[in-house]
Amino acid sequence: MDYRKLGNSGLKVPMLSLGTGTFGGTNEFFGRWGKTDVKEASRLIDISLERGVNFFDTADVYSSGASEEILGQAVKGKRHHTIIATKGSFAMSDRINDKGSSRYHIINAVSDSLKRLDTDYIDVYFMHGFDSQTPVEETLRTLDHLVASGKVRYIGCSNFAAWQLMKSLSVSEKYNLEKYVIYQGYYSLIGRDYEQELKPLIKDQHLGLMVWSPLGWGRLTGKIKRNQPIAAGRIQSGGAVGSPPVDDEFLYTVVDALERIANETGKTISQVAINWLIQQETVSNIVVGARNEQQLIENLDAVGWSLTPEQLAELNAVSDQTPIYPHWVGER
Repeated sequence: MDYRKLGNSGLKVPMLSLGTGTFGGTNEFFGRWGKTDVKEASRLIDISLERGVNFFDTADVYSSGASEEILGQAVKGKRHHTIIATKGSFAMSDRINDKGSSRYHIINAVSDSLKRLDTDYIDVYFMHGFDSQTPVEETLRTLDHLVASGKVRYIGCSNFAAWQLMKSLSVSEKYNLEKYVIYQGYYSLIGRDYEQELKPLIKDQHLGLMVWSPLGWGRLTGKIKRNQPIAAGRIQSGGAVGSPPVDDEFLYTVVDALERIANETGKTISQVAINWLIQQETVSNIVVGARNEQQLIENLDAVGWSLTPEQLAELNAVSDQTPIYPHWVGER
């Protein structure tokens, strides 16, 4: 397993991390992703560790905390061998202050996550989304305090717009506060919006990207192909709820190219899709999910080899997106 720096930090992480959105499945939304229990999670984590993947990603909102609880139990006795990332800011209940990035909520959320994970510290703590109701200074001062206290070691953000990330970095610099070192965002062959504003910013500010949903909500697993019914799995069960719409013809064109290259390389469609991401500039880590051992092993086998320049060029061409304004104007 190859290792890279986690964005603008000295922490080395494996090229892949295991996402735990499938752990728990205790509500309707996350139940479509998976219902992995402690026994199954322990096996997935053991396989990951055997393959050099010691980085595990979760969030408090995943199955209303059940994902963190299961992950905490599954790494018991192995915590010092692991790197754990979790996230907060999305609503955990109907209570008015049980969401957002206020000092009140962040401190409570971190305390609750530590209890559920059964650990004394969180290696990487993400703001799961931007809170427009809370001053950026308040959020960053709180995160700075949590790092100083030892409860959190590194901070990152997820799903921020480029201007929100840049404002946060500027506030940290102005007041000498802990900075976000990593951005977690959506990026795939059928979702390349990241490249237009976030990628140039992350490159300029020396951060890195931790990719979530590298297979486009399961659309790039090989289960969806032109002129065939959708195979059983997450997509068929409604697991793409909440995902951005993708034009059918565009999806089929990308999958056609992936299948051709998969046949050339002796790999699977999903392995080719993940390998394309591995070779993209600014990518520090890719979060892969798995409902079972077979899916996990398949995803882990996406590393250790490389697509050729010609294959990368073909995938770039078929998945190209029209730039939004002002990017189509071009630079001078």
